[in-house]
Amino acid sequence: MKHASQLQLLCGGVAFFSALIQAIDAANNEVHLETYIFDTRGAGQEVALALERAAFRGVRVNVLVDGVGTGKLPSPWAERFENAGVVCRVFSPVGALGLLGVWQPTRWRRLHRKLCVVDARVAFCGGINILDDFLDHRDGQPLQSPRLDFAFQIQGELVLAIHETVKTLWQGFQGMRAWRISELLQAATPHHDKAQLVLRDNVRHRVQIERAYRKAIGAAHHDIVVACAFFFPGLRLLRALREAARRGVRVRLLLQGHYEYWVVYRAARQLYGQLLAAGVEIYEYQASFLHAKVAVIDQHWLTVGSSNLDPLSLLLAREANIVTKDKNLALSLHQSLCLAIEQGATKVEPHKYLHRAWLERVVDALAAAVLRFGVFLTGKRY
Repeated sequence: MKHASQLQLLCGGVAFFSALIQAIDAANNEVHLETYIFDTRGAGQEVALALERAAFRGVRVNVLVDGVGTGKLPSPWAERFENAGVVCRVFSPVGALGLLGVWQPTRWRRLHRKLCVVDARVAFCGGINILDDFLDHRDGQPLQSPRLDFAFQIQGELVLAIHETVKTLWQGFQGMRAWRISELLQAATPHHDKAQLVLRDNVRHRVQIERAYRKAIGAAHHDIVVACAFFFPGLRLLRALREAARRGVRVRLLLQGHYEYWVVYRAARQLYGQLLAAGVEIYEYQASFLHAKVAVIDQHWLTVGSSNLDPLSLLLAREANIVTKDKNLALSLHQSLCLAIEQGATKVEPHKYLHRAWLERVVDALAAAVLRFGVFLTGKRY
């Protein structure tokens, strides 16, 4: 007998890592973990230790990391995992050219989703990397405040869909042809379940995440809150946000203020004018890094996952989001986002934005042109 999915919203790395480690320590048969970044310092080390413990007691442990986000695990963890029996693979390694090879458009298809399944019994899906919330992974310096991010802990029949998803990708390392076939036959989330796993890949699920956003925004009646680390959506999604605001829906965007990547931040600012003119409220998060990729609409529809609203996530990277309609979960996420807006963000005032210095305007326009040129190189429509 199948059981409807039960979801628990985890706010931030502290809650996420505690739940994740507890689930791994209770594993009896297998652990599948996918992540873009696996940093073995701080809380990341605690996760690595839990995986090592599981493997030593005979649990099958498979770890898949991205070739750019992580690459090869550093010593001594590569050796420790091997000795324990943890099997770690790298998705799309950067190759002999190193990071220079990433500038080839054919290498921009990254593994960006964050999924973990334990014993096909409990699963995790969200935006949180295996990275300490209080650590800046670029330079190793501590952060005064934790990243803002979210994940779901999941039980019930949705776990089976997530398990099938991670197992399918893992089997890709046994043979590319089998991988392609199994991708096309991949099981979909049961439609009768109120929660759904929504994927983005380059075979069967090319536009599902963006389409889910547009459908929910188009049906909004009174309130939309979107928190997104990297924001540079395509024309259709921008139009949906503007039209929602013009028909009287309160639309709030929580975007990066304390940014990680300069070009993406400046490119996003190039879009502010048309959104502000339509009545969209824009807030830049200043308290720490904003890494969330979430939305809540009319306090009953919400999504939590790994997909940003930018060309890499929506066109190229492998992503995974959970979409659900649940008033309690939506209220919890809505409250968390409102608190972040009120206590940690600065509102972008239309008057100040329109009268910003000419040099800022030029820089924003150039950054946007760089991103659009990147999309052009991929040969995709956006």
